[in-house]
Amino acid sequence: MSSTPTHSPCPLSNEATDDSTTLACLKTTVQQFVAERDWQQFHSPKNISMALSVEAAELMEIFQWVEPSVSRDIDTMGKRQEVEEELCDVMCYCVAMANELDIDIASSFAAKMQKNRTKYPAEEYRGRFGKDDLGTGK
Repeated sequence: MSSTPTHSPCPLSNEATDDSTTLACLKTTVQQFVAERDWQQFHSPKNISMALSVEAAELMEIFQWVEPSVSRDIDTMGKRQEVEEELCDVMCYCVAMANELDIDIASSFAAKMQKNRTKYPAEEYRGRFGKDDLGTGK
């Protein structure tokens, strides 16, 4: 069930920013990229999820064995471009999955964030990473 976004093509360029680019534009860009290569035949949810996992692992590898404080400064690490590219690979597969399964990312994201707000109330979880964390460190 491969869905084609119904949005008009967007002029995604190197000057694109988060503030100037919509999710619809990203979905259309990924859909066109896939279609131009006749890759729909390979974009089953199974294959996309596996590729997404591989790309996420490549992103994690950049930070393997790096102190948490150092990982926050990718410029000092000399890893900005590598992080940007791996993060975008992850995002491309997320968008491809949404296209394949006809998932509206914005509405799904909003619903999931509301569920997270209910599950992790700020007043109870502020400064804590989970229920077993007593909040003694960061």
